[in-house]
Amino acid sequence: MQTVYRLKASELDDRFLEGLKATYKDKEIEIIVCEIDETEYLLKSEANKQRLMQAVENVDKRTNLIEVNLEDLE
Repeated sequence: MQTVYRLKASELDDRFLEGLKATYKDKEIEIIVCEIDETEYLLKSEANKQRLMQAVENVDKRTNLIEVNLEDLE
């Protein structure tokens, strides 16, 4: 059985540990921790990568930007 839990380190608490214990009882389990890099995920698709890189270039050159007045959002 394999289960993936994705959460922030700050969300680890006694309830999480108790949940693991209840789920796996006396079975031996392996816990692997890895940091999630959202950038890597977003750049996985070539189309998405090109779109994001173009957006970064637009910000750097201050072109094709949409300005929003924050007071209008209230």
